[in-house]
Amino acid sequence: MTEVTLLLLLIFAAGVAFDFINGFHDTANAIATVVSTRVLTLRTAILMAAVFNIVGALTGTAVAKTVGAGLVDTRAVTQSVVLAALLGAIVWNLITWYFGIPSSSSHALIGGLLGAGAARAGGFGVWQWSGIEKTLKGLIESPLIGFAGGFVLIVLASWLTYRLKPAVASRLFRGLQLISSAFMAFSHGSNDAQKTMGVLTLALFTAGRIDTFAVPTWVILLAAIAMGLGTAAGGKRIIHTMGDKIIRLQPIHGFCAETAAASVIFYASHIGFPVSTTHVISSAIMGVGSARGRAAVRWSVARQIVIAWVLTIPACALVAAGSYAVLSLVF
Repeated sequence: MTEVTLLLLLIFAAGVAFDFINGFHDTANAIATVVSTRVLTLRTAILMAAVFNIVGALTGTAVAKTVGAGLVDTRAVTQSVVLAALLGAIVWNLITWYFGIPSSSSHALIGGLLGAGAARAGGFGVWQWSGIEKTLKGLIESPLIGFAGGFVLIVLASWLTYRLKPAVASRLFRGLQLISSAFMAFSHGSNDAQKTMGVLTLALFTAGRIDTFAVPTWVILLAAIAMGLGTAAGGKRIIHTMGDKIIRLQPIHGFCAETAAASVIFYASHIGFPVSTTHVISSAIMGVGSARGRAAVRWSVARQIVIAWVLTIPACALVAAGSYAVLSLVF
């Protein structure tokens, strides 16, 4: 077995592991609200999310192309760079999952690519600033839109249903939340799974196994299934944080937060913007809570989440750079 083949196998193993971890790490994105409002049991919600994650992952490759070919000059990328990027993202995801902190797998992978690429080149010259600017724009703006969307939707939904009896309104939004949580799982798969597709395609391209940067069908299926299986494994720690610690959710709140977040994520997937599904749904939940008054949101928990958001890219970049330094001694 040649060194290139061995590295490619290691990259695909790490890519599948990352997608699996991404699945159980981000399960809360799709189902925290539907579980906390007791619309679905945890097991049923996880299985539903797994199915719709897979379906969503099969809907396009625009995000994959942005991540795989738009952040770091592909001419400067080696197999070791790709493997180091995945290792940096995996380490961060496991740390934040252990402590129950909803962090961004998107930020983790992007930070890993940037850190490993810079380590290999000995500087930032290989960074493609147009792609980075596009990515950061999506990562920064999408939570703000999610927050505003959650706020507006809860105000609108409350106004439209204020004459309904509480029991009738609860039944209505319990039914609607089944749809919104499925939409959230679908949109999560449409964006997050594509990031791994992009990295694996980058590995194939740098290894000379494909001539152009086009995501093969079997890579799409591999990423979709790995994320679906990871989602099926669940992620109770982060589900508890997202569903219980930020605000006390009722079905109407869950429906509004999921609908706002899923709409933002699905649109971003369509135009090729890699966004953080975790950031968007967290912000949408905060937006819904804010409509009930400042005291309705546990801002201490929100502050911890924001700190994790800020630290993710530089932390993963450093871990990936260190991983590349070690790998360069071996390969």
